[in-house]
Amino acid sequence: MAERVVRAEDVTLCTESFGDPADPPLLLVMGTGASMLWWEEGFCRMLAAGGRFVIRYDHRDTGRSVTYEPGRPGYTGVDLAEDAVRVLDAYGIPAAHVVGVSAGGGLAQVLALGHADRVLSLVLISTSAAVPGVDHELPPPEEAFLRFVAEARVDWDDTDSVVAYLVASARVLAGGRRPFDESAAKSLVRRDVGRARDVGALRNHDALPEGALPKGTLASIGAPTLVIHGTADPLFPLPHGEALAEGIPGGRLLVLEGAGHGVERADWAVIVPAVLDHTTGEARQG
Repeated sequence: MAERVVRAEDVTLCTESFGDPADPPLLLVMGTGASMLWWEEGFCRMLAAGGRFVIRYDHRDTGRSVTYEPGRPGYTGVDLAEDAVRVLDAYGIPAAHVVGVSAGGGLAQVLALGHADRVLSLVLISTSAAVPGVDHELPPPEEAFLRFVAEARVDWDDTDSVVAYLVASARVLAGGRRPFDESAAKSLVRRDVGRARDVGALRNHDALPEGALPKGTLASIGAPTLVIHGTADPLFPLPHGEALAEGIPGGRLLVLEGAGHGVERADWAVIVPAVLDHTTGEARQG
């Protein structure tokens, strides 16, 4: 499918859809700092083949969506959640099943509280609570991840430096319990960097203010929720996923043994059927 640019107010977002628009809609929300390419095309087509109308999109300051001067984004994390509504409006979709990964899972939680009527169900992958509702302390990121963040250096004006940095980040986030496919990661990163309007604008996502969260807690989320979490996630260790599933009424947890942070190709065969099953049935269609 061809990319489609949608405009709402002063926001321009690049989107792409897969499948039949008559099928139940599935909106994919990537984590901050990552364009829609990180929802890989093969993954999207598997979901579409299962009878879903799949939409992925570039966040602001990623891919071909609107970019802002590095260090001066002029928007908040909550604004990124509102962008999901803008995408649904542009496609004429009253409500969709929402799948969010990493920070995109946090945006999905905000969306479910602030626009409950637009969310048929939630799938939260490799994420943590973005709204109140967890009454105990959760473990911090693993030492290897913290060390990478502290020691990594990147020249945002040098494409090779940016590619090397993003590939190294992907390696760390993979968790280290499985072989890391560096060739595939480098191919994806090069395509991502190559299509970006301004790859340096990615830095804006590291310093976004949270914005005004909608009222409510995890317990206020009424959408049927499936939490998917890897046992080797170095950013949000497994207890983060467990707390989400416990905090959201009726939340279910699918644990991926050995999986790191994100949607790894090795897990598509498990994730896709789980998402299709979760988004099937009259109770989940509204």
